[in-house]
Amino acid sequence: MEKTAYEPGTPCWVDLATSDVEGASRFYAELFGWEVIDQGEQYGGYRMAQLRGKAVAGIAPLPRPGMPPAWNNYVSVTDADVTTKAVTAAGGQVLMEPMEVPGTGRTAMYADPGGAAFGVWQAGPFIGAALVDEPGSLDWNELVTRHPDAAASFYHAVFGWDASRQPMGDTEYTIWQIGEAGVAGMFPMGDQFPADMPPFWLPYFAVSDADATAAATSRLGGRVMMEPADMEVGRFAVLGDPAGASFGVIRLNPTAAP
Repeated sequence: MEKTAYEPGTPCWVDLATSDVEGASRFYAELFGWEVIDQGEQYGGYRMAQLRGKAVAGIAPLPRPGMPPAWNNYVSVTDADVTTKAVTAAGGQVLMEPMEVPGTGRTAMYADPGGAAFGVWQAGPFIGAALVDEPGSLDWNELVTRHPDAAASFYHAVFGWDASRQPMGDTEYTIWQIGEAGVAGMFPMGDQFPADMPPFWLPYFAVSDADATAAATSRLGGRVMMEPADMEVGRFAVLGDPAGASFGVIRLNPTAAP
């Protein structure tokens, strides 16, 4: 699905901050068929991943040495300065004040009250991902946290998300909605997660075959963190790239809505 705009409060972009930009570019290009293009020195080594000439994700050097590689999730907003005030009022932390990205838009980074980092994007000429919900492009964003109640209150205050909770095995999954539209999910961290692992946002990329993508991840030097499994909307897996950044993949059932 091609995109030309995003409603405020909708996740619109993901990028990878990594210690190995070259290695990550090769890995994801092979895994998803991306063409990864260096944006030049003026953008600090930032690279744009494309499918069919459409932007789908970014790859960037770590902002500070020693940080763990991770995928970042960005939510579309009309005014990053107003969002910054909403984040602090709701108990979040400002990690990076709103700043201009020359010729593209404005961005800022925050942490929610549980410690999960996320960003916002105030679009200029660049809206975010121009292609979603197709193999090799972003399909879903999910918060994994030990503080689901606090997160529900926080993201409702900041973005107006309503929490629709539903049973999932022995736990409860949350779909965040704007009106009737599901925009993101939330999964509570249980005993299967290491006690010292902080909450995090996990992007899911659409694939045509979750099992083949998991096998390719291992072959390319990554690892399978959660083996492919079925759920109501499709078959998914959680994977790790060679530098250690986690991401999900999902093959949606034909009847499942994006």
